[in-house]
Amino acid sequence: MAISILVTGGTFDKEYNELNGSLFFKDTHVHDMLLLGRSKVELEIQTLMLIDSLEMTDEHRSILVKACMNCHNDQIVLTHGTDTLTKTAETLAKHVTNKTVVITGAMIPYKFGSSDGLFNLGSALAFAQTLKPGIYIAMNGRYYDWNNCRKNRETGYFEELA
Repeated sequence: MAISILVTGGTFDKEYNELNGSLFFKDTHVHDMLLLGRSKVELEIQTLMLIDSLEMTDEHRSILVKACMNCHNDQIVLTHGTDTLTKTAETLAKHVTNKTVVITGAMIPYKFGSSDGLFNLGSALAFAQTLKPGIYIAMNGRYYDWNNCRKNRETGYFEELA
């Protein structure tokens, strides 16, 4: 059985405009990241949206819930911006109970060349294959239960609440 990767954008997929310094979305970088990581996991990749998580609304989260619930694979990795990742995890936990969903993101865009996204994506794929059904967050080589972590905005890392 394959793992589904559902793409929402976030820092994973941001591009950098060298002329004006802005960040924007063009396409997902997940395919390139998997090639670079030499992944041999059977995957199905679907881009649901390409947005910054600060722009994610309840309507966007409803799309994510439906995509997870309708997914024929029981193991799902969801790429997401880190700013509202925990809010989306909370929403998913209310509705998706019979699948393993691992949400991951990046603090530095892949296109910058020094992104943590490649490591986080690989970790999320490994966790999706080994964790029991539930909603999890995978960042910095660790996984967290959806309701027991937060983004520490001072350090730039995710951490346990208790």
